[in-house]
Amino acid sequence: MPVRRTDLAVEAHEIWQESTAETTALEGVEARDSVCGGCGVHTVTILDERGARELNKPVGRYITVTLPDLRRRGQGDFENGVTATSQQLGSLLPSDAESVLVVGLGNQKITPDAVGPLTVEHTMVTKHLIERHPEFFGQLRPVTAFTPGVLASTGMESADILRGVIEKAKPDCVLVIDALASRKLSRLCSTVQICDTGITPGSGVGNSRAEMNQASLGVPVIAIGVPTVVDAGTLAADLLEEAGQDGYNPDAFGDYGGSLIVTPKDIDSLVAEAARIVGYGINLALHEGFGIQDVRGFLS
Repeated sequence: MPVRRTDLAVEAHEIWQESTAETTALEGVEARDSVCGGCGVHTVTILDERGARELNKPVGRYITVTLPDLRRRGQGDFENGVTATSQQLGSLLPSDAESVLVVGLGNQKITPDAVGPLTVEHTMVTKHLIERHPEFFGQLRPVTAFTPGVLASTGMESADILRGVIEKAKPDCVLVIDALASRKLSRLCSTVQICDTGITPGSGVGNSRAEMNQASLGVPVIAIGVPTVVDAGTLAADLLEEAGQDGYNPDAFGDYGGSLIVTPKDIDSLVAEAARIVGYGINLALHEGFGIQDVRGFLS
């Protein structure tokens, strides 16, 4: 089989199932489906090093929330997406995380890579308010946020910048939001992956940067990702397979090789809406007792 490039654990598990004739479950991996807030939820838990090797992902829990169709924008879809995202994120937050740092990775000038910075714009930043006016904001969780930019514009690895911010802000937990690569067009901007293993920025498009996880940063790291691109070779191989053909030729992409990626023509509106859902979901997960209307009022 040609190599399928994906950042999603649910797809890595699908690829393993497709590539083996075994009918038994993969040892070292547990997978289950559920429903939350009207949205489908698929959880892949990698239990040990065998499962990590087979799926090429670190040991940990990976939760994939399937969002309502962002193009349709039906009544209640936004609320359902926010509810499911917040509840699943809440299940991974450390119980003793009193303060949280939210980090939006990516390049805001490149739309498919802007989901992290855009999410930060919808995040309730509260630490300075609590410090200055505890009588009004003391019931909120202290939250700080920033966007480190990208290596090409800063000259520094985002992980190095983040370590300096962590040393100053001293959060109990870090939430990192980034764009991901999927193997399927149907999952672009329609799924949110939340995991407790951290992240390697750029890995999905073959531009891996320094890892951001508890081992490298010294605090628990929860990664939240939205797939916005598909590797062209992966897409071609999947489409041919669905059509019952086995004629995939990686040389057909010529000089572009494995660097060609595909994204929808309406990616700007899709990324903006996905970032809003993730941002609101983060707010509800971090601030107990808050609802969507409360968040709207705070951010307005």
